[in-house]
Amino acid sequence: MRNESELTVFLEPSDTIDSDHDAIRRFAYTQTAGAKSPMEKAIALFYAVRDGIRYDPYAIDLSIEGLRASTTLATGRGWCVPKAVLLAAACRAAGIPARLGFADVRNHLSTARMREQMQTDVFFWHGYTSIYLHNAWLKATPAFNIELCEKFRLKPLEFDGKTDAIYHAFDLDGNRHMDYLGYRGEFPDVPIARIRETFQKKYTMMDPGTHADFDTDVALETANPNIS
Repeated sequence: MRNESELTVFLEPSDTIDSDHDAIRRFAYTQTAGAKSPMEKAIALFYAVRDGIRYDPYAIDLSIEGLRASTTLATGRGWCVPKAVLLAAACRAAGIPARLGFADVRNHLSTARMREQMQTDVFFWHGYTSIYLHNAWLKATPAFNIELCEKFRLKPLEFDGKTDAIYHAFDLDGNRHMDYLGYRGEFPDVPIARIRETFQKKYTMMDPGTHADFDTDVALETANPNIS
């Protein structure tokens, strides 16, 4: 069991994990109403962020304000990192230690626009939330909302508060979905400078979705699966 002092930093607000923001506190309180344990609270918050905030990889903003939990809660959408930030902030607001984890993944779910602009199917610094429950850190990935999973025929990620919830290797049809290429570590806040440096080196454009609508592209491609 960890010393409580070691967990303090994962309970306090930070630049992007603004767990002391009134809106975050209200969100955490409302979503965990009736929950009787930290595990039940964490599970409730996972699903609230997974399905209540729409996944949008076109809305990449690597500023502190753009990554803040309160910003994502207000806009109702975000890519994997700000959704992980929001879950971490809600957990901290509920008294549950949480931090941010990152990995490089090969994502077999993308749009033609993303493939054209990024020139790769590797997503560097994919973000997830690491939640401290039962004296252990558990990975929870709240990125893909249920509607998106249904459209792309993905198996939704479920979090039971006992085991890691990370991407499935295959979709519902047995096609390759996600490969974890390597983990970059877990942090008390977003390592923005390191992420920005990697994105500038690896991607043709840092914001592949400028002036584009992800939901529209998803609807088009799922209606026409042969589009490329």
